[in-house]
Amino acid sequence: MTFPGFSENISSFVSIPEQFFRQVLLKINDLAELQLTLYIFWRFQHQEGSFRYIRLSDLLNDEHLVQAMGGGPRKARKTLIRALQKAAERGTLLQSDIPPKQKRDKLICLNSSKGQALMSALRREERLTLARLEQALQLYAEHPNIFQLYETHIGPLTPLIADALRDAEKTYPASWIEEAFRIAIERNKRNFNYIEAILHRWQEGGHDDRKEIKDRRDAQKTRRRYSDWEK
Repeated sequence: MTFPGFSENISSFVSIPEQFFRQVLLKINDLAELQLTLYIFWRFQHQEGSFRYIRLSDLLNDEHLVQAMGGGPRKARKTLIRALQKAAERGTLLQSDIPPKQKRDKLICLNSSKGQALMSALRREERLTLARLEQALQLYAEHPNIFQLYETHIGPLTPLIADALRDAEKTYPASWIEEAFRIAIERNKRNFNYIEAILHRWQEGGHDDRKEIKDRRDAQKTRRRYSDWEK
């Protein structure tokens, strides 16, 4: 059946990154890989939320997608899985086992900063349920500043750390948190327990009497005196 043509009254479009056309499209020589990649762009366009992904089981249960792979149902599913592997090897898509691994399902997302964060969380936490992961990722989307501070300067975000950061954000002013991070980084104490101890001490003893600031200022004065002497 010949395609009748695009309607002039189309009200919705699928957003595809320009990088796909410049760096990926012309290198794809497998029809199934191309079909799967475009299909996933379309599926993600109709999802909501900051983190968008799809399960392998959802793809395999989509009759239209499986039929597009050609051959009988069993062969078509093998073709789809092979197409996914090719897209993952190319770097277009990311995939990871979904805990518990006994279910043999996979989670698939685009190779973007958010997709990489999602994959990293899955691979770190073998006992992490998908529902718990979604909760942690949603927290990341709602509280980007403190979470980005942690991931940039301390290490990968985990659900337990996400909960601790959320509690800290509710308990302490944002300026305190940023300052405590800065002090921990300067002292090479890159763990949240140290940061939390600073915040708790300020809360108990008063933020205006911060020993950390006095120590830093004394160190700066000492450096200036040595610099002046060397001149």
